[in-house]
Amino acid sequence: MKKLYFLLLISAFSLTVFAQSDENMGIIPVPASIKKNSGQFVLDKTVVLVSAEATNAKNADLLNAFIVSKGGFALRTEKALTKGQKAIVLTAVGADDLPAEGYSINISTNEIKVVGKDAGLFYAIQSLMQLMPEKKNDKITIQAATIKDYPRFGYRGLHLDVARHFYTSSFVKKYIDRMAAYKLNTFHWHLTDDQGWRIEIKKYPKLTTIGASRNGTIVGNYPGTGGTDEVPYKGHYTQEEIKEVVAYAASKYITVVPEIEMPGHASAAIAAYPELSCFPERDTWVGENAPWSGTRKGKQVQQTWGVFDDVFVPSENTFKFLEGVLDEVITLFPSKYIHIGGDECPKAYWKESAFCQQLIKELNLKDEHGLQSYFIQRMEKYLNAKGKSIIGWDEILEGGLAPNATVMSWRGVDGGIEAAKLNHDVIMTPGSMGLYFDHKSSASPDEPLTISGLQSGFSNYTKVYNYDPVPSVLPAEQKKFVRGVQGNVWTEYIESAEKVEYMILPKMLALSEIAWGQLDRKNLTNFTEERLPLHLAKLDGAGTNYWVPTPIGQAAGILNGKEHTISLKTPVAGAKIYYTLDNYRPTETGALYTAPFKVNVPEGKKKILKTVVITPTGKRSVVLETVLNNGATDVKTK
Repeated sequence: MKKLYFLLLISAFSLTVFAQSDENMGIIPVPASIKKNSGQFVLDKTVVLVSAEATNAKNADLLNAFIVSKGGFALRTEKALTKGQKAIVLTAVGADDLPAEGYSINISTNEIKVVGKDAGLFYAIQSLMQLMPEKKNDKITIQAATIKDYPRFGYRGLHLDVARHFYTSSFVKKYIDRMAAYKLNTFHWHLTDDQGWRIEIKKYPKLTTIGASRNGTIVGNYPGTGGTDEVPYKGHYTQEEIKEVVAYAASKYITVVPEIEMPGHASAAIAAYPELSCFPERDTWVGENAPWSGTRKGKQVQQTWGVFDDVFVPSENTFKFLEGVLDEVITLFPSKYIHIGGDECPKAYWKESAFCQQLIKELNLKDEHGLQSYFIQRMEKYLNAKGKSIIGWDEILEGGLAPNATVMSWRGVDGGIEAAKLNHDVIMTPGSMGLYFDHKSSASPDEPLTISGLQSGFSNYTKVYNYDPVPSVLPAEQKKFVRGVQGNVWTEYIESAEKVEYMILPKMLALSEIAWGQLDRKNLTNFTEERLPLHLAKLDGAGTNYWVPTPIGQAAGILNGKEHTISLKTPVAGAKIYYTLDNYRPTETGALYTAPFKVNVPEGKKKILKTVVITPTGKRSVVLETVLNNGATDVKTK
């Protein structure tokens, strides 16, 4: 118990040091401007919380609840400031002069004045909470400073696929909490796919009685290492649960954008209503290549991952069905946008279908790509008439872009560039730039099973941070069409909520900085060495799962030379770095790194530096290897 208390004491000291020494005072995402001033504001139980406007009440309560948890005391609330009182003042006066979602915080020795309204005030509170160090002697001492802040992009998104693996509404709310804390404002909820339909549609009950269940799940990495597990998997959200999540998100100034996939990724819907297929009588998958043992007749919710030929037939019946689905979706989601997917739609069934070929002729279309464009444009026209706009993955560019569509560029940046040049709004989310958070963070064999390996590229917070969502090749007048950036979480290999957290953190923090922070304020060194260690320590203390970064200052690969100076920094405040040079895996029994040291390598030899980071709660980084080589010929890197 004494040891634990000592560790907590060291950790608290470390957090305070990090917050007070950092030029950005520990805030993520980085504010547009921040200036430290002389003096300090001492927050204790004598301070009053002044909030005159009724619209500020929830934000005042949020701040006071945080102070209770942080300092052990609540502030008395007042509607007006009395002369001579030490106070935290929340006000909307002057907020109209700030950019959208902007705020200002002025901290002096006698007052913290917070200016903002609605989302702006909410984000100000998030920043204020972040810059408060640990209490000491029942007081929280805050550095005097002037902060002015506003976002670079209006769309700051994070996605979650609940079709491949399902997560409870309580976890979805926790996910939203994480987003709100870092000023992300759009939750993209991927609700339907080949492996499951997750939203209740009252007009079509089979979508959840049949389409929300699959008879098993692939074992191992695609295309599988042992068939499927033959264990039924199911789950969906009722409309009441959807409403509850949407309202919860709105209370934190987050818009929920639902995704209903079309015309591809439709196996779950087709399993429920086979008439939506070009070939209703055709089995989903039978024969020797079936992912399950034996042969099962009829349409199936897919048990494995990938892309499937059985897509929606573009018939009047299908359009009527989708319109009925969307009518209910619209009532549940007040979002301006409805995401209609549009990606990875194979054309094999359309090419084979006499109906589809005849329709192509009747509509005077060039080919099946033109038929997909017709499909998307027809659905867009329907949604536009309902006051909604569509977002689609960049495949909706193929065959001609729907007139008012927003393009989500995922297959690299080219789709976004093309759409912007057509004067269409763009959300940048290229997997090649690290924005597919379901990809592993490194090549280490310690990483868990993920989709990486099927698709090129890793996703780690450094890669995310270094990405600029606005392509430099765009002319100035078209750069404005890049409305924002989004990270995506596809869950084929993410079977638990804990693994979701592991895959998104700390990547999400880097995402928040490129989404919110001004371009000229980006500083990877400051982010990595000053601010991120503080935030990861807080996650660690809260019991949240996350990917523990490897030591700052060490790179995987080969360093050539006789003499090497090893200079490392811990990536998590309060964590420790252990290392070995004898080719054994480091653990707590290895050497503890305490200060820079030199390693001499004899001529013709090599030494392998292996490190592991262990946090105060016992979380571990992957083992990182660096080969220190002085002319050895048998050097290999993983």
